[in-house]
Amino acid sequence: MAQHDIFSSPSRYIQGKGAIADLGEHLKKLGENPLLVSDDTVWGIVEKQLTEGFESAGLPVNRVSFEKFATAKAVDGLVEKIKENDHDIIVGIGGGSAIDAAKAAGFDADIVWASVPTAASSDAPTSTLAVIYTEDGAFDEYRFYPKNPDVVLIDTQLVAGAPEQFLVAGIGDALATWVEARAAAKGNGTTMNGGHPTRAGAALAKLSWDILWEHGLAALDAVRAGVVTPALEAVVEANTLLSGLGFESGGLAAAHAIHDGLTAAEQTHGLSHGQKVNIGTCAQLIMEGADAQELEDFIEFTTKVGLPNTLTEVGLTPDDTAELEAVAKAATAEEETIHNMPFPVTPEMVVESLIALERISRRVREERGLPEPVKYEAKH
Repeated sequence: MAQHDIFSSPSRYIQGKGAIADLGEHLKKLGENPLLVSDDTVWGIVEKQLTEGFESAGLPVNRVSFEKFATAKAVDGLVEKIKENDHDIIVGIGGGSAIDAAKAAGFDADIVWASVPTAASSDAPTSTLAVIYTEDGAFDEYRFYPKNPDVVLIDTQLVAGAPEQFLVAGIGDALATWVEARAAAKGNGTTMNGGHPTRAGAALAKLSWDILWEHGLAALDAVRAGVVTPALEAVVEANTLLSGLGFESGGLAAAHAIHDGLTAAEQTHGLSHGQKVNIGTCAQLIMEGADAQELEDFIEFTTKVGLPNTLTEVGLTPDDTAELEAVAKAATAEEETIHNMPFPVTPEMVVESLIALERISRRVREERGLPEPVKYEAKH
């Protein structure tokens, strides 16, 4: 089959303060017996408003606790529950693992699925893709589906009440979107939905980037204050919708491949997706010979946001040769998105860019009066 440009998106995206109370009304248009998937902490936060909304919509509240990674086994368990109880919608509520497990189970059971993130911590909720992990939390595989979620709903008051590191992680994930989309556009790569990058995807990726630079720091201030402001609304949309559409229809490149590689280093376990992606974005900028001003400004901005831009901050050092080689080998695996770069990438190039990042970032921080990097200690 010939390859064409492809753009895909969720059927409906809903964002705003108090939106969780209206989830039942939106789901009611799609089915009658939803299965809700969330961890106990998230459920404690959303239960009251969600239940009241479901009652007024005439929907039953059936919730299953989800306490682990989105593993193949966890997905199979959800499929069994769907079939046992004739659920016609599955709703992932909370973080990425619950949402990805719900997507995967919804597809496997051939029912409607919805994503309800309670933090703007990644751009995955809008996508056709689920990330599956091993039982101990290492990256296992991507699973791709022929459609996006039927509904994505994000309540910005919940985002404002979530710990700030979640929004920081989302900014890290979303900042990569334009850097990767523009690289993919120069090459002949494919996007996550199986086509060539679209102009629409690239434009949305650039809009996400612009919003983050303009409003990112003010949005973090809003979260620290626990309030919803226009800056926070803008950044939630950038992190969730614009970055989601931008990466899926604009293309991924080195940044996310290096994230996947970093999961091979035990020292990085416990870091968020967006933290590891930011290391990948910095390494990609070095690898492609980006303008020095752009790279240095990026290091300054991400330092102010609170994202890591040195090996030190993800528990590694330039002398960890074996670990860096393992990261580079995983990042350059045959199926990885790093091959969407507009030039051939070798494992050696990945190692060299990661080693160079340590010195570049430390120099920029010193020249611009920014704090020195603090070593990350993985919690086992």
